[in-house]
Order: sequence, then structure tokens, then C-alpha cells
Amino acid sequence: MAAPADRPAPPRWLGILAAIVAGGWIVLATAATQGLGYLLDHLQLVTAWSLPVWTWPAVGVFGFLLMGVPALLAAVLPVTAAGRAAGRAWFSGAALLAVLTALRIVPVAQHELYLTLLAVVALALTALVGRPGRSASVLLGVAGGVLLLAPWLVLGALGGVLETVLAVLAAAAVGRLAAALLGPRFWESMAGWSRARVIWVGGPRAAVALALLGAGVGHSGPQLAVLIGLPLVGFALAALRDPPVSWLVGFAVVGPLAFVDPEETTLLLAGRDAPFWAAIAAGAALVIGVLVAMAYGLGLRFVAVRRPVAATLAGVLALGGLVAYLGPGQPGFAGERLFVVLSSQADLSGLPAGTGQAALTARTTEVYRRLVEHADRTQAGLRHELDRWHLRYTPYYLVNGIEVHGGGPVLREFLSRRADVDRVLVDQVLRPLPAPALSIHTPGVALSGPRWNLEQVHAPEAWADGVTGKGIVIGSSDSGADGAHPALAPGFRGGDDSWFDPWNGTTAPTDAGFHGTHTLATAVGAGVGVAPGAQWVGCVNLARNMGNPARYLDCLQFMLAPFPAGGDPFTAGRPARAPQVLTNSWGCPRIEGCDRRALEPAVHALDAAGIFVVASAGNTGPTCGSVTDPPATYAETFTVGSVDSSGTLADHSSRGPDKPDLVAPGVDVVSALPGGRYGALTGTSMAGPHVAGVVALLWSARPALVGDVAKTREILRSTAAPVQVGDVGPCTPAQAAGAGLVDASAALAAAG
Repeated sequence: MAAPADRPAPPRWLGILAAIVAGGWIVLATAATQGLGYLLDHLQLVTAWSLPVWTWPAVGVFGFLLMGVPALLAAVLPVTAAGRAAGRAWFSGAALLAVLTALRIVPVAQHELYLTLLAVVALALTALVGRPGRSASVLLGVAGGVLLLAPWLVLGALGGVLETVLAVLAAAAVGRLAAALLGPRFWESMAGWSRARVIWVGGPRAAVALALLGAGVGHSGPQLAVLIGLPLVGFALAALRDPPVSWLVGFAVVGPLAFVDPEETTLLLAGRDAPFWAAIAAGAALVIGVLVAMAYGLGLRFVAVRRPVAATLAGVLALGGLVAYLGPGQPGFAGERLFVVLSSQADLSGLPAGTGQAALTARTTEVYRRLVEHADRTQAGLRHELDRWHLRYTPYYLVNGIEVHGGGPVLREFLSRRADVDRVLVDQVLRPLPAPALSIHTPGVALSGPRWNLEQVHAPEAWADGVTGKGIVIGSSDSGADGAHPALAPGFRGGDDSWFDPWNGTTAPTDAGFHGTHTLATAVGAGVGVAPGAQWVGCVNLARNMGNPARYLDCLQFMLAPFPAGGDPFTAGRPARAPQVLTNSWGCPRIEGCDRRALEPAVHALDAAGIFVVASAGNTGPTCGSVTDPPATYAETFTVGSVDSSGTLADHSSRGPDKPDLVAPGVDVVSALPGGRYGALTGTSMAGPHVAGVVALLWSARPALVGDVAKTREILRSTAAPVQVGDVGPCTPAQAAGAGLVDASAALAAAG
């Protein structure tokens, strides 16, 4: 039998084309699956959806299926050893991505735990992938790595000390893993090639492998920064004959891991905030990666860089990076804190009875006394222990708890095991920005003619009877308030106990955003508010549209017992100066550290004192069961949804299962904006202040109702007007809109 004829080898161009198609598909699929995972993760913040814990592992498996097949084909089909080596690296990278992506089951608030697992898993995977190569170009790698880190040194900010150490260790472990992925076999397969060919052919192949690896590094959000900045480092590696993979990759990865807080890479921080600066830094790292590759490729072609020269270059660049960090950067640590909730909460039964301002003052005074006494007594042991450990802390009484100025899973676990501790929450601390955050611009409008929202709640009828809210004080906890605005300046109560800013320490009413000015003016603003005759006090509990359990409690404590600037809430509180009505156009979701019960003792205490607590329902409708974030969820909170100018329930208004209590105008509501402007905003944040204003009208006209929260709720519900709810799905109309639309005139009539 004649021997079969040898099959001709496929043309070289066909292999090149196949590699380009496979590599391009892998990069696009990586970006698409990671972007999809990020959007799903953050969709929970703007909807009522609750994704299962296996979402990120599923994204990893799905991505592996999309990318593993072309990577495997690239590993077995090419006729060249270099092509097969690249395919093996891609397939291994796809498998690594699936494993590393699964680590995101760790809650984003527990970043230290995630970094610990990332370091351990990366080292374990290194042992499985292969032997990392050694390099004689380490100093050049350090020099290039410092340049890759430079944008993060200037634009980012570090977390806590432990968090930073763990980020460095995780980055080093990922660098070792990259050195194993792009190990000696990968580069030896290109032996004999010219430097230019290694850069232009081997560089893209290394970039694809790094894209796969980088997409698995970092929590949801920071991983996108790694995915942007890391892949083109492959060209820099290819430009070196003996590439220091672990050093270059480690430096490229440590920036997003150490200088970006995953809790701040959220869609809630729109405008020029943390996500914006992270994107700028990642883009700059991408450009620097190209420049480093060019410097390596062109410089080493003509100049042999000896070790002393490389050491000097690395040292100068490292010193320059330090100067950049200490100068235009944000030096220092901004670590998370822990909020320790104690098991024992104060007994508030048997409080003084009666209604009216005198009775309200008596109750607030007694509630304050009991809460402070209980906290001092039950916190003594834990305070002593924290003093012994030299840990700074801030005690609270409205919720019996302590904010510990330190974090990490070890400390959290240790505190959780104490017999006097119920649970430990993560208290997020926002990291500083390289420039003041710019909020989304809100266009101003001219203030003319009657306001539809005020007419819809029948506030003008109350004014016609001389009822404007005089004698009532409304407390607002929000982003702040522009105290110089003509709509708000006349109503500020004044004194040394009417303004508190635990975020920024300002001593006069100001608003770093716009939200607080708008919501407060809807309640009390001249020309735009429901109760323009009422006075107001304010507190800043939101910074850049985010808060944490401690800052929310700072303001709620201030509302129960205002204190002068710099005063101790435990000893300087003045419960006789408490506002009678509170408007709260905010919620504390899990990403900020709250669980469902985090603020419940606080709301219970305020309600027991006789202070009327209003909160907005949230903007995660129209899903049924979408009122999810405290304080709107609590029975003792009067929760408000929103309707449009036609009296139809707004789609964004959260609903069910037990809230809201009422609805109010919340679509295109015109109110005050900082700087003397006016503008229209939409959301249940705009609706809640209408009800606070109506309560002020009611209590102003009927002083005997002051402090009678139960009776006031009953009047508001029984006099509410019908609304059009439309298709509410599995919700009932009552679950969607509560008792209906608040009606000031009808409520006043019903109160006699």
C-alpha cells in the first residue's frame, strides 16, 4: 500500500487571521461579561431586585464558556509553537477569570476579606498554572511599574492601613500569577524572533491573557479599571527580552486595588465623583502602558541599560511618585469603621402622657435622659476594652452602639463574639477626591405663578385661613441647606443649636450638593413650601449622596436633643429644643452599611418622644415590595410615595409590602436650589417634605395635637384623597399608594 500523501500546511495568513479573530472575541466577551456583571450588581441600588449570591460565579462560568472554546482552539490548531503557547495562556486565563470572579460573592463592604481571599487564591492558582519565570530586568520593571501607578497616586486615595497592606499583598500575588500565566514557555516560543516581531505579535497575545486575568482582579467596579489599564502592559512585557512580569503587573494592579473603594464605584455617585476619577486614572494608566512599551522598545534597541542606570532610574521615579502622592495626591488613610450595636436597648415604656408642646418637651427630655443613662451604663465594659486597645471610638445613645475607628474582619469578628454585642455593621467612610465633587447640573427655572404641587395638597386653602405652620419647627437631615437662599433664610431658627454638620464641620447652613436645599424648601420655603411660616433646623447626613449608619444617627440624635457646635451629644443635648417634625428624604441601603434593623431603635425613640418622623419611600418602583431601605420600612415612620400633577402614582415610587402610608407630589416639583436658584426635581424625596409641611400646618392650627403622633397619622390617612394607581401588579392599591394623596385642607377640617 502506498503511503498517504502529506497534507499541505495551512497558509500562515490563515493562522494569523484566526488568532486575531479569537483574541478579539475573547477581549470583547471579557469586557461584555464584566460590564454586565457590574450593571447587574449595581442595578440592585436603583431597583428592588435582589440578585442571588451566585450571580458573580454564574457570570464567571458564562464568561468561561464564551471565551474558553476559542482559546482552546487557539491552543491546538495553530501550526506554530508561539501560537499554541498563546492559546494555552488564553485558555488558562479564561479558567482563572472564572475562579477569581467567583470571589465577588464576598459582600462589597467586606473589602479586607475579599483582598485576603484574592491573595490566597492567587498564590494557590500560581502553583497550579506553572512556574513563574525569573527576570534580570527587575529594576526596569520597577521603573515602569511606578509610572503605571502614578495616576492612582495622584487621583486615588488609600483606605485603612490593613486594607492597604492587604491590597499590596493581593497585587503581589496577582503579579506572581501573571508571571506563571506568561511564564518561560510563553516567551521561549518566540525565541529567534526580532524585537519588533515580539512586540507586534507577542505583545497583543500577552495583552489578551492579561485582559482575562485583570478582569478577575478587584471587586465589582475596580475590576473594570484593571481591565482598562492592564492589558496594554503586555506590549511593555514583550519589549523586554527577559520581562519582569510579576513586577509590572503587580504595580499595574495595586492602583485599583488600594486606591479605589469598591463601595464608591457606584452608579449613585454620578457626576465628577469617585467613578469619574477611577475612569480617568485607568485611562491614564492605559496611555502610560503604551508609552512604557515604546520606551522599552525604542530605548533598549539603541541603548544597553546597565544595572546602576536602571537602579537610578527606578529610584528617581519612585521618589517622583512619592512627591506626587504627598503633593497633588490625597495622602493618608481613610479606612472603614465599625458600628457596634449592643444587645441591650433602653426601655422607653411608661413615658409622661399628654399632648401639646409642654407634654412633648417632657417626653423628649425623659427619653433623652433614659437613652443617655442606659448607653453610659451598658457601654462601660466595651469602652474600657477599646481604651485598653488604644482604639478611638464614638459612643451613641439613640441606638445603643459605638462607632469604632478601625476595621477589618478580625476586629469585626472579635467584637461580634462579645456577650454584650448584638451585631457589628460596617460603617463606610468616603475617601477624599482630587477635586470637589461636581453634582449633575440641575437647570434653573423662573419662579412664577401658583405651584401645582402646593395646590394639589390644598396648602393655599390653609394659608387663606391664616395657617402657615407658625410655631412649629421642622428638622431636615440631608445633604445640607443653603441658609442664604431667599426661600430658606427667613425660616432658619437660629441660635447655636440649629445646625450640625458631622461630615464637614461647617458651622452655618450650607449645601455641598443640592438635594437638601430642594427638599427642605418644599416643606418650609417661602414661595415654594407647604408651611412657609414654620421654622427649620438642619443637619448634614449625606456627603456626595452617600451616608453611613453613624452619620445618620449623628443627625437623628441632633434632632432629639440639639446641641451647640462642638458639644457632646451625651451631655450638651437640649431636648426642649427638639423640632416637632422631621423630614427624611434618604434611605440607608446595604452598600452604606445598614441592615434592616440598623436605625429601628432610633425611630422608635423619636416616635416615643412624640416627634413626627416622615420618610420618603424610595425610587425603586414599580416593583411590588420595593420599599426596602430604612427608615422608610419601619412601622413608626410615616412613609410617603409620589404622584404626578394629574394625581397618578409615579412609576418610580417604591411600594409594598406594608408601605407607603400616603403619597404626595413628587414629579417635576419646583423648589429652591443652592445659589438663589429654583429648579424642578423628581422622586419620592420631593414627596416626603409635602407631608412634613402638612403636619406642621396641622400642629400649628391645632396645638393640642402637637406630640400626638398616633392621632395625627389617623387624621392624615382618613382625609387622604383618592389617586390613580394604574396597574400595580401583585400589589394592592393600598400597598402602592397607601391611604391616598395627602390633603392639608381636609386634615385641618377633620382636626376640628
